[in-house]
Amino acid sequence: MDNQGEMAVFVRVVEAENFSAAARALNLTPSAVSKLIGRLEERLGARLLNRTTRRVSLTEEGRTFYQRCTPILAAIDEAERAVTELHGEPRGLLKVNASTAFAQYHIGPLIPDFLARYPDLRIQLTLSESIVNLVEEEVDVAIRIAQLPDSSLIARKLGSARRMVVASPAYLERHGVPRTPGDLKDHNCLRLSAATHFNQWEFKGPDGPRRIEVGGNFEVNIATALHNAALVGLGLIRAADFVVAADVQSGRLVAVLADYETHTETNIYAVYPHNRHLSPRVRAFVDMLVDAFLPVPPWERTEP
Repeated sequence: MDNQGEMAVFVRVVEAENFSAAARALNLTPSAVSKLIGRLEERLGARLLNRTTRRVSLTEEGRTFYQRCTPILAAIDEAERAVTELHGEPRGLLKVNASTAFAQYHIGPLIPDFLARYPDLRIQLTLSESIVNLVEEEVDVAIRIAQLPDSSLIARKLGSARRMVVASPAYLERHGVPRTPGDLKDHNCLRLSAATHFNQWEFKGPDGPRRIEVGGNFEVNIATALHNAALVGLGLIRAADFVVAADVQSGRLVAVLADYETHTETNIYAVYPHNRHLSPRVRAFVDMLVDAFLPVPPWERTEP
């Protein structure tokens, strides 16, 4: 038996005031309890209990040891109870990371109902276009839109995304509809300043994929602002379907150059550090995402 176990036996003997009652409570024999106390006293080099045929009483050393043991055992019990309660019901702080656009359109709307369901939970949502280190940043769950390298992270696929070129009907009425990727040189193509590779729009060509470096009179570092600029007719954008699919379906935006799109898809994952004892708050959040996005993510659903 370890030191904690010996402490627990000692405290039970003191509270029961005899070995037999303590033994019954601990499901041990009186002789086993006596041996444990004897071993504890030998290890400490002090007599802790005065023994009589009917009861035991504390020595001065025993009283000091008892006063130190009880708060230690109480703290251990409290810690174990807290973990047990956490295992049963999500609570505490959950740190989530996602890209700006995906968080605004598809994570943010889920949070009010999620927090209403788990009122003891708090969420800290951080937005970034770069991939964060979950362990170093102490992030519990991240939403990643990428082909994942091999890692120690657990990944749950939520769907996939593909990019499309869109513009508002008003813009196309004023400037015409581009018929081939080469026509983009005559159009106002809005750019992301924070991710330059997104400004190389990829299309199918006779000799394989063709990348066109686009340009225009407006660029911004947040995808949601680019989306808003397209909605008001400022120019063409190439955006993920999870951003613009609802607008294309409603007619607020029009997809162009569809015959030239490569239809390359990028998977969307919820990722979290490997942990055999997954915390209830992470489990509940990932389960909520799975319910919201599978089997078909919202941007791929056809409205009746």
